[in-house]
Amino acid sequence: MPTDVSLASYIDHTLLKPDASREQILTVCREAVEYSFKSVCVNPLWVSTVRTAVKGSGVLTCSVIGFPLGATTTESKVLEARGAVADGADEIDMVISIAAARAGEKDVLVADILAVADAVHEHGAILKVIIETALLTDEQKVLACQAAVEAGADFVKTSTGFNGGGATVEDVALMRKTVGPDLGVKASGGVRSLEDARAMIDAGATRIGASSGVAIVKGEQGAAGY
Repeated sequence: MPTDVSLASYIDHTLLKPDASREQILTVCREAVEYSFKSVCVNPLWVSTVRTAVKGSGVLTCSVIGFPLGATTTESKVLEARGAVADGADEIDMVISIAAARAGEKDVLVADILAVADAVHEHGAILKVIIETALLTDEQKVLACQAAVEAGADFVKTSTGFNGGGATVEDVALMRKTVGPDLGVKASGGVRSLEDARAMIDAGATRIGASSGVAIVKGEQGAAGY
């Protein structure tokens, strides 16, 4: 079956399971190169492995920070982000302080995101901010997105996929409306089919995070997982 080549460029091909093996990481890298996905997204442990595996292919290396809870200190997130970028990450997906978002503490969110943004941008990488939509009300989602904009993030992202739910069309549309046309919006968690991906893009997503990238571009149904 032919693949959807244009859609492939939206996909961060993702493997974030804690028990992922080196061979599984390398398989994901080979798939990303074969299908021309935008990036490979992995835990910080695997950044240098991915960077080496995709070198020269045009596929970017992405890593997650403060993942999956967002409950570490800002200083820890900055240190983790600096390490991932030093190891070769082109993109960083950080989890916000969910507690601050639920409490309506916008200043805390801005300070947390800004510190990581400065560390990431200093080395020419980009920052995506995971707001974990499944744990927030619509009002809290808007607040988190506004904080990300104010702090100079490059993207807002729906979910980790680990904390009670993933991306929905409604959340993507709300996030796009909140951040405006210029910031990226990444739909992540539970996107497993071509139809899912297209629906997210129609709602305003400019990036898709998925462990089912190959199935998506082949028009098949991917299995649950991340």
